[in-house]
Amino acid sequence: MTDLPSFDTIKFGVADNVATITLNRPDRLNSMPPAMADDIRAALDWLGVAGARALLITGEGRGFCSGADLAGDRTGSAIGGGANSRKALRAHYNPMLLALANLDIPVVTAVNGPAAGVGCSFALSGDFTIAGQSAYFLQAFVNIGLVPDGGSSWLLPRLVGVPRALQMMMLGEKIGANQAADWGMIYKCVDDADLMDEARALATRLANGPTVALGTMRKILRDGLSQSYSDTLDAEAKGQYVAGNSSDAVEGVMAFVQKRKAAFKGN
Repeated sequence: MTDLPSFDTIKFGVADNVATITLNRPDRLNSMPPAMADDIRAALDWLGVAGARALLITGEGRGFCSGADLAGDRTGSAIGGGANSRKALRAHYNPMLLALANLDIPVVTAVNGPAAGVGCSFALSGDFTIAGQSAYFLQAFVNIGLVPDGGSSWLLPRLVGVPRALQMMMLGEKIGANQAADWGMIYKCVDDADLMDEARALATRLANGPTVALGTMRKILRDGLSQSYSDTLDAEAKGQYVAGNSSDAVEGVMAFVQKRKAAFKGN
């Protein structure tokens, strides 16, 4: 087993083909300074080396991520305003979010408390977002005179429609986990005590699936949100070629013919 690196602001580990990233600033409700975005991005680079076939993301303590670190050094924060804000987003937060979006394995986010500001965007960047009942989602930017970032302006209208996206962005209202589930903004709301068990079970199920097909699905679906119907049809055809040439596709067909459960290996 390859020795994994350690990080200052996150915990990172891999077990049973599931990688886990835990935001680890519980005293600050896991607020995200640029250094944390950099640590997350660096950890993502290790997923392939570690043999991860699914990624689980959560927060340490009683919060998922309360947003950017308002108490940190404003010259490096996305809350600095002007050129500093733009630089921090482009150099730290946006590259991390793009790396997450471009992964070829499924992502589960387990939201265990407040997910505010960029933390809200980050929580909703998972393919499956599971939240405990005490969790909430907050686009807090308007409350301090800023505009949403972290991809929220792209994500939210696609998840909940324009009126509800504007409600979150312009009114700055907390959306509880149950309401988020009712809106279809997240995959599921569960009891707080069951959150991590449910999230790990889902991540494990995905890790045991046909990884090439799952990764290709992930890309086609996300690309399809911004392209034409004909382009998506073509992407599906190309994706079917890629997935169909995987060892897991052969195993899947054989398992179907032999009337047994497929044993996918991820290649």
